[in-house]
Amino acid sequence: MEDGPRYGIDEVLGLLRSRGIAFEESRHPPVYTVDDMLALDMPHPDRIAKNLFLRDDKKRNYYLVVSREDRKVDLKALREVLGSRPLSMASEADLWEFLKLTKGSVTPFGVLNDDGGRVEVTIDSFFDGGVMGIHPNDNTCTVWVGSGDLVSVISDSAKSVRFAELP
Repeated sequence: MEDGPRYGIDEVLGLLRSRGIAFEESRHPPVYTVDDMLALDMPHPDRIAKNLFLRDDKKRNYYLVVSREDRKVDLKALREVLGSRPLSMASEADLWEFLKLTKGSVTPFGVLNDDGGRVEVTIDSFFDGGVMGIHPNDNTCTVWVGSGDLVSVISDSAKSVRFAELP
């Protein structure tokens, strides 16, 4: 793999602290799925986010979709919300190229590593105005941060950030 991320766990946590953003931090063994997260005794289990890194069929547009952990995301219906061409999961190579993340560590904080601002972020409106549990670019830690604070941190790095009612 090429150069590592500009924003790893220490840089993300430092950025939150430097901006005076309140957050809770939970360190834990590496987790790779939402089920792994739910097996841990974590605060706010109902606010855990599931993150999907998607691309359109022409590999022209990339999307990071943040949904509730209990939601099964229908890619055909999601296409309508995003206004996109047919969607599929992006490859691990794309995940590294765009976000400098590995499988199991997908998070909206990854867009901080996207120098080109090429990724659109869509967050389930369930989280709007509330706290959400996401990795700080490392799957050995979860931070519980307000959704508005998250948007303020990542909005300059993402192509766009918005809340939407996910199907």
